[in-house]
Amino acid sequence: MPRPKKPRFISGYPSINAFVPRGMPQTGETTLPVEGLEALRLSDFECLDQETAAKIMNVSRQTYGRILNEARSIVSGALVTGKALVIKGGTYTMHHGTKLRRRRGRR
Repeated sequence: MPRPKKPRFISGYPSINAFVPRGMPQTGETTLPVEGLEALRLSDFECLDQETAAKIMNVSRQTYGRILNEARSIVSGALVTGKALVIKGGTYTMHHGTKLRRRRGRR
């Protein structure tokens, strides 16, 4: 029996859930998991290194690299073959970004 996947932290659910090629016939549909989009966002849009992005997503650096590699493969495959890219599914949980406050002194 395989080990259950640990949920990955994402900053928020994407506001856009699909990309469809325009001006050419659609040849099918491919699915990008939500954590794959988050990995692309952290590395390519936010320009973070893999170690920092892995800490944000609460996974190891190796797991982050694998998620990023799979996401890049899915996106490039959809672009080259003219498939619609649907963003859904995956194993993730929302990261609310709450920080612990330290109290200074007594009041």
